[in-house]
Amino acid sequence: MHSLTIGLGIAAFICGLLALALIHFPAAFVFLFWGIVIVVGVAFERYRYKRIETKAPAGNWQRTTERFIDDATGAPVTVWIDPATGERKYVAD
Repeated sequence: MHSLTIGLGIAAFICGLLALALIHFPAAFVFLFWGIVIVVGVAFERYRYKRIETKAPAGNWQRTTERFIDDATGAPVTVWIDPATGERKYVAD
């Protein structure tokens, strides 16, 4: 799904460049704007929201009491934290 969305964003950006080259300024700016917003939005979403892992992390990770239900699978998920860095991992139960 992400690949399709990124592809649509890139296509919108290319249409914007084409419209700019053909001196269709209002359309060019609309396509350029939305192309950039879509690609940056998907990139941010991939960075911000981490994948749910299937195994507990090894090392200094600590299990927290924080749990939630994954909307995509309906499975319970437990949050693990590395106290040294504050990094969080999400592990399916």
